[in-house]
Amino acid sequence: MPHRPPLCYWKKNQMPPYLSQLLAVLLPIGVQLVVFLRWLHRRLRDDEIHRAFVYDIATNHLPHIYDALRAIAEQQGIALPEPPPLRFMDLNETRRKEHRSRR
Repeated sequence: MPHRPPLCYWKKNQMPPYLSQLLAVLLPIGVQLVVFLRWLHRRLRDDEIHRAFVYDIATNHLPHIYDALRAIAEQQGIALPEPPPLRFMDLNETRRKEHRSRR
């Protein structure tokens, strides 16, 4: 009959097999979750930055660009029709106001 070490020997020096299997399953799932959450945060942040950029261009810079183009056209002797009225429609304004009030 082969000699078997006592049961307490296995408990002290080796982790149970189900624990290693559980770690082998949960560790990749945890890593994927962290990577997904980082990607989601970056995506939302990029959308927010893009939205702020478009808002800034539409409200601050576009009228000045039209004025500069009109001045250049006058120097060149070109008659331009009136520029179109600029009106930026922010469809997320209510959400943006709620976000600002929370800060």
